[in-house]
Amino acid sequence: MQRRHLIAGGLVAATLPQWALAQALEKPKVTLAVGGKNLLYYLPLTIAEQLGYFKAEGLDVTIVDFAGGSKALQAVVGGSADVVSGAFEHTINMQFKGQNMRAFVLQGAAPQIVLGVNPKTLPNFKTLADLKGKKVGVSAPGSSTNVMVNFALAKVGLKPGDVSIIGVGTGNGAVAAMRSGQIDAMSNLDPVITLLQRSGDLKIVSDTRKVAESERVFGGPMPAGCLYAPQAFIDKNPATTQALTNAMVRALKWIQTAGAADIIKTVPEGFLLGDRAVYIDAFLAAKGALSPDGMIPDKGAQTAFNALASVDAKLAAAKLDLKAVYTNDFVKKANAKYPKG
Repeated sequence: MQRRHLIAGGLVAATLPQWALAQALEKPKVTLAVGGKNLLYYLPLTIAEQLGYFKAEGLDVTIVDFAGGSKALQAVVGGSADVVSGAFEHTINMQFKGQNMRAFVLQGAAPQIVLGVNPKTLPNFKTLADLKGKKVGVSAPGSSTNVMVNFALAKVGLKPGDVSIIGVGTGNGAVAAMRSGQIDAMSNLDPVITLLQRSGDLKIVSDTRKVAESERVFGGPMPAGCLYAPQAFIDKNPATTQALTNAMVRALKWIQTAGAADIIKTVPEGFLLGDRAVYIDAFLAAKGALSPDGMIPDKGAQTAFNALASVDAKLAAAKLDLKAVYTNDFVKKANAKYPKG
């Protein structure tokens, strides 16, 4: 009899209406900031939204899109958003600035950032040293695409100030800037990269869509897109944080089994940049760089710190607590709840 009651109770919990789930959350209405939602970098976020995974967890999530990750971070710092879907390394930069941010679910196992040059304005390009004095397009100044440029330049003895950094966004504006010759090089993501590569308007120099290439470039696992929030938000809203993580883990596992046709049917039409074939190619190129389960690698924080420290002497000398910039506690529970997505 007792076992029968337990089973019945479990069935009731599994079929609770959304309003009942929302009552169990500290903050069912969440504003989430992202910098370039159309990017494959943020595909898990879009899948969680489009397939109703947030709603299934009792969440009412408003996603606000910005020109780049640094702008999304500013929204949370300024109080207009609760959580960021953005680059992992921002958690390290913010601790250095005295503001504790913590990543709680990983979207990307590699940055997916591609650094390439414009074959029209740099037809004789040989090495990254040739970028000195040139204009380099990034999603937004200070974003992860900018960090990638700084890191790559440092390897050939150049400083960030040796090039002109120009924010071009992550969509058609970035494509137009490259094709018109407004910029000499670009650090950006898919589908922009695949579109430019297919049309012959981009020559790839470094490609971190490949996990092995990313680890070679950065010297270890480099966590990329993730959900992160102020530590105070996580402490105050653990059930809400868990619900966000559950939705993202379900999305990640759905992507692992999805085909290109499934993706095309699910993402908004505007994300395709007018060319479904390009988006499919971009998805296939980026799929391997997406996390299969949301787990943040333990060595990832050190790899990210090393990359940032290579171009910032003050940060390099700082004594940071790298274990405080991420947690896998919520992801472990999410994987236990959704072992197969």
